[in-house]
Amino acid sequence: MFNETEVVEILLLGFQNPQNVNSFLFVLFLVIYILTLVGNLLIIILVAKFQRLKSPMYFFITQLSVCDILVSTIIVPNMLHVLISGGSKISLAGCISQFYFFSISEGTECLLLAVMSYDRYLAICHPLRYTSIMGFRLYLQLILISWLLSCIFSLSVAPFLSILEFCGRVIDHYFCDLAPVADLSCTKHTLAELVDFIIGIPYVGVPFFFISFTYVSIFITILGISSSIGRQKAFSTCSSHLTVVCAYYGTLVIVYIAPTKRHSFNVNKLFSLLFSMLCPFSNPIIYSLRNEDIKISLKKFLSKSPKRI
Repeated sequence: MFNETEVVEILLLGFQNPQNVNSFLFVLFLVIYILTLVGNLLIIILVAKFQRLKSPMYFFITQLSVCDILVSTIIVPNMLHVLISGGSKISLAGCISQFYFFSISEGTECLLLAVMSYDRYLAICHPLRYTSIMGFRLYLQLILISWLLSCIFSLSVAPFLSILEFCGRVIDHYFCDLAPVADLSCTKHTLAELVDFIIGIPYVGVPFFFISFTYVSIFITILGISSSIGRQKAFSTCSSHLTVVCAYYGTLVIVYIAPTKRHSFNVNKLFSLLFSMLCPFSNPIIYSLRNEDIKISLKKFLSKSPKRI
């Protein structure tokens, strides 16, 4: 399957720290992972339960929460095992499978952020036509297309990885990302860089430029509003999304678009932590703290929850 390579098992080094430091990181990351699951599941439950959240924007947010749960679950449990064990072995097939599923989740999240920017563009730049354009059928199609395209892009990497001959057996990372896996190959790195470029364009490049275009139009529209209260209200409807986009795409650009030789794998690990752990953890907080509808629904949900005696 992998060009008759003898490499069948990979060692993930993880974080090469003293065991007491790794134990502290284990507890910290476990708490963050649990809070990530709770926060994102809570967003999904609130949108499903309360009528005031039955709108395309909140439906997109639930899909974003699904992606955050998947990304965290694909990466964090194995990372915790790597931390507590001081390193962990994984099969080559399992390593590449982890990258596939991670790539699908991350790619869908990139496309969803672009879809959400289009939703905000319609709501601010064309408010009178918003409900007629962004109907149930359209936003359902946008969600399905985002997942489908992500699956296609991720699976398209398979032919490139399948022709690599793997010589190395050790990955200086806490999960099987593209660059560390490609570093194990005997094949020239131009092929791996080509795969990185192929992934970067549809996942990061195209959605990022689309988001930039929509927000230029949004800012022009907001600046054209005469009242300061109107401008503030219009900006508040997209500030949460803009915050998530800046944090998420900033780390992705550094890790996947910027030349990998400019920074070490230790730096890559740090930035990878941002989009694999901290972004999924912070997204529910950003949307709940900056969104009045979600805060009201959360208060109602907590007040109706059974209280312990």
